Amino acid sequence: MNPILNTDSYKLSHYLQYPPEIKFISSYIESRGGRWNRVIFYGLQAFLKAYLSQKITADDIKEAKEFAAPHGLPFNEKGWEYILKEHGGALPLRIEAVAEGSVVPTENVLVQMQNTDANVPWLVGWVETALLRAIWYPVAVATNSYFCKELISRFLSETGTPSEIDFKLHDFGARGVSSFESAGIGGSAHLLNFKGSDTISGALFARQFYGADMAAFSIPASEHSTMTAWGKEHENLAYANMSERFGDSVFACVIDSYNIENAILEWSKLMPSIKERGGRVVLRPDSGNPVAMSILCIERLIELVGARKNEKGYLVLPDFVRVIYGDGIELERIGDILGELKMRGISSDNIAFGMGGALLQHLSRDTLRFAMKASAVSKDGINWQNIAKEPISDPSKHSKPGRLALVRNGKHWKTIRLDELASEQNQLVPVFENGKILREYNFEEIRARIANG
Repeated sequence: MNPILNTDSYKLSHYLQYPPEIKFISSYIESRGGRWNRVIFYGLQAFLKAYLSQKITADDIKEAKEFAAPHGLPFNEKGWEYILKEHGGALPLRIEAVAEGSVVPTENVLVQMQNTDANVPWLVGWVETALLRAIWYPVAVATNSYFCKELISRFLSETGTPSEIDFKLHDFGARGVSSFESAGIGGSAHLLNFKGSDTISGALFARQFYGADMAAFSIPASEHSTMTAWGKEHENLAYANMSERFGDSVFACVIDSYNIENAILEWSKLMPSIKERGGRVVLRPDSGNPVAMSILCIERLIELVGARKNEKGYLVLPDFVRVIYGDGIELERIGDILGELKMRGISSDNIAFGMGGALLQHLSRDTLRFAMKASAVSKDGINWQNIAKEPISDPSKHSKPGRLALVRNGKHWKTIRLDELASEQNQLVPVFENGKILREYNFEEIRARIANG
């Protein structure tokens, strides 16, 4: 990918539009609110490593110039040639950001950027397209997963075992996203909150960009092809084969190829062997109404293999069997299922969830209303003039004026102007300058920061 062309078309003409006396521009990124009132900041480091630290070349400039004219736009050849000559192709930008893994209320600055060379003020706006895309998506996925964790944890605290939370929401989303890279970015964002995933690229992404040894864990599991290949009349043999192959470990089996209730009955016959071998089968009923089917399966299993009451007074299946529901699952549906189980006196320990599209794909920049806006300009890089967007038609789109700082008091965060900063510590930390990454975070550090709120 030519880094010069990693932008919007109209950005190519912006170098001609700024006042000629303006030499420095400062812009910031925030979530203006949306589905949730807090966000998990994550993903900037990967973008810096994979893209922004990449140096431009003479070939990049030549290709971009040849593209721009027939595309209908001017091209700032002199500007890019200057960056190549004076900076060796490294981008003369300074970026500061809140620490990755920070849990920050919406409507606060998360990232701030300015040019470091007076000759390229246009460069700040040019980066917006790629930088904003690199942030809104992992932040949205991490935040989505975070609020799922909050919800499940609450029900586990009320009815079951809170320590089981790490494997209560499994990522099934790899096939439902737009690219391998999306699966990696989104899959790793989910792994900040949970440790179960079938999205291999998420674990690879966490390893490549955040130093995680192994961020995700999975188990042997069937799909419909491995079950229906035995034929409907031999469904019991398909299950027996699964039990024989994996019955001394934790494994999962889909049970809606034909008749879910019959499948549960067949599996109940195999459970004594699984119990004896110290294994656990996780049954996956993925057809029908998620709430009704989850309840049906768990209550049928209780009838067939029994259950015990835990210290909180809720029924828990024997250790050798659990249920996972992975079709049509989203945050609200999880709450519906766990609420119904609680009402029936059944512990949340009995069920885990798989989430695909709703976890990694049913999100957009508008989910958390992400925006990057210029907030200050300068003629000399010392004295700054505040600027802001103030549409009278939509006050929610008013932007913040001035060079900004982010301060924190416990769980309370506040964006202020940099010139208002007194004894407080600015939570925006320099992470990138002139092509070099200044601060790196590892995956476990980010996980710990989220856990501590």
